Amino acid sequence: MLLFLADFLAQFQSAFNVFNYLTLRMILGTLTALLLCLFLGPWMIRRLVERQIGQAVRDDGPQSHLSKAGTPTMGGAMILVSMAVSTLLWGDLANHYVWIVLAVTLGFGAIGWVDDYRKVVEKNPRGLPARWKYFWQSLIGGLAAVLLYVTAASPVETSLIVPLFKEFVLPLGVFYVVLTYLVIVGSSNAVNLTDGLDGLAIMPTVMVAMGLAVFAYASGNAVFADYLQIPNIPGAGELAVFCATIAGAGLGFLWFNTYPAQVFMGDVGALALGAALGVVAVIVRQEIVLFVMGGIFVMETVSVILQVGSYKLTGRRIFRMAPLHHHYELKGWPEPRVIVRFWIITVVLVLVGLATLKVR
Repeated sequence: MLLFLADFLAQFQSAFNVFNYLTLRMILGTLTALLLCLFLGPWMIRRLVERQIGQAVRDDGPQSHLSKAGTPTMGGAMILVSMAVSTLLWGDLANHYVWIVLAVTLGFGAIGWVDDYRKVVEKNPRGLPARWKYFWQSLIGGLAAVLLYVTAASPVETSLIVPLFKEFVLPLGVFYVVLTYLVIVGSSNAVNLTDGLDGLAIMPTVMVAMGLAVFAYASGNAVFADYLQIPNIPGAGELAVFCATIAGAGLGFLWFNTYPAQVFMGDVGALALGAALGVVAVIVRQEIVLFVMGGIFVMETVSVILQVGSYKLTGRRIFRMAPLHHHYELKGWPEPRVIVRFWIITVVLVLVGLATLKVR
């Protein structure tokens, strides 16, 4: 929105051309989202407390979590508002990728909002039934996949890129739609499973988003893409601004979500942020790198799959409790230790993911 205004004003004063630089708009997007979240946070927390929209805590989990019962939840709404406003202000609204990522993010956020509302307001422990949750996730993810497929301008935009191999490009054809759907829906649910401790999910999300911002910036620049031997996706650079708003809003939310949390993001935030990471990774053709950088999300998801599978097949549990972060809590690790160590692992994995830009 402001980019259009800057382009108009540049006719009279050339200094406004500075807003065409992605790096500047990334910085402004980050700061705008951060400040919006910090501004909205206290107001939203008060409203959630007034309406008694508090977190329900399972009594079969770590005993330290019982004190968290009643902590305001659905705080992810402040993240989504901050991201959306900042993206609309600083993004190029003529870019179709911007609208696709916003639609997917807000669509998954709406699914999470309904699920949270039924759980904490209507006191329905089932929330949104799983079949309906996956139906709506599949519908939005599937529509986004088809839209990206039909609007692809070159074969590389629908091909699988394998890091470390600069010459290996696997054309996917219509299977691109399947892969895109799986990445968006899978990433959404993986972040949701990780969101179980104060600040555990939001900081890795911020880190992965900034890693993807680097890929988006490079992919959208023909010179950088050629030098780094990655696909050049015209228009993908604008997603760096979107990723920057994730980082800004995420850090703003962490101000209130850090241990001991004043507010939880709930499914409205976790499902949306996971989907956002997934759709960006798909557009910049870095699904495998997302798998690496988001290793914590992968570990948490795999732990649940293994736990459920083992219990159904053998009647035994592999972990003391799944997802994985609860296993370490039950082993006696204090919650802050689990959180910070998972953050450290994410830092390393994001650096590994970024290293694939040059190691090809």
